[in-house]
Amino acid sequence: MQNSRKFLGIVFLFVAFRAAAQNSEIIRSYINTYKSMAIAEMQRTGVPASIKLAQGIHETMAGTSQLVLKSNNHFGIKCKSNWTGQSVSHDDDARGECFRKYPSPEDSYRDHSNFLRNNQRYASLFALDPSDYEGWANGLKKAGYATNPKYPQVLIKLIEDYQLQEYTLIALQVKSSESDVVVKDQADSAYKGIGGFKSIGNVYADKPETDRKVHQTALYPAGEFKINETRVVFIKHGASFLSIAQQYNIPLARLFEFNEISETETSDKDQLIFLQRKRKTGSIEFYTVQPGETLHDIAQKQGIRLESLLELNWLNENDRPAPGEQLNLKKKSSVMPKLAIKENYSLYSESKTKSTNQQFK
Repeated sequence: MQNSRKFLGIVFLFVAFRAAAQNSEIIRSYINTYKSMAIAEMQRTGVPASIKLAQGIHETMAGTSQLVLKSNNHFGIKCKSNWTGQSVSHDDDARGECFRKYPSPEDSYRDHSNFLRNNQRYASLFALDPSDYEGWANGLKKAGYATNPKYPQVLIKLIEDYQLQEYTLIALQVKSSESDVVVKDQADSAYKGIGGFKSIGNVYADKPETDRKVHQTALYPAGEFKINETRVVFIKHGASFLSIAQQYNIPLARLFEFNEISETETSDKDQLIFLQRKRKTGSIEFYTVQPGETLHDIAQKQGIRLESLLELNWLNENDRPAPGEQLNLKKKSSVMPKLAIKENYSLYSESKTKSTNQQFK
């Protein structure tokens, strides 16, 4: 009898383990299918990719629920009074409730972003740091997105168990490596027509090198948002700094000071402009240097003061760390990163030539 119980216990554990493994495979398949959509929607509207994927996994049982199979509704959005599209009847909090129906998953992903971005009850979420997935998860529950009291914990666990924060960091161009490349799959081909692009930030799916350079600039949310808990806006080439200062009620001199740039009338490029002083440390431990980036570029992208970035990494302002080197954003590094020798030599040669020319003038 005791041996039978042990045998049944072993069988139960084996079945449970196999079921968990299968469930994990289904979830990872869902992530691989829809991650590029989540990244693109974050760059279009500011809804964190990690949150969107976690919601999609939870609301659709990783793409296997009856609701998603008959409606392409990945986020459990009900019809509401302003919905004019198709609908389906589905049992939820009550029997036969009206849910939105979409022609494709892409339409559902876009509508979900618009639903959050254009609804005043969720406005406070877009003031959060886009990498603050815990704040977003709790904020969604507080704003009434879901009735389940454990909804935030469900989203947070999914994000942490399946490393969904990686896709938020990719969308923000905080993280970029070979492992971050979105592999060409059915979602890539399906999403190609939306917004007219297939490459997303630093994430590419089978694009020529010449085309990649066009999309190096991250697409940030419109209006004010936060990076590293610091207020910031993304401006276009030619934008007036005086207009920005007046719009956000900031002395013009302070605007230049906050962003560690020289005083000028208009912006000479698309760039991030902080509306308050940046922080002394970053929101993540390390940052991997990308080709062509200056230390000022990195300081702006991470919302950290340039002087702090230099001090943490034993660098001078004119140094150019080599692509692929890791910079410390929270604690003092034990070593100085390798420098881009060719770039430094070029700068040195140019400087030396100018100095020589001046001697003979």
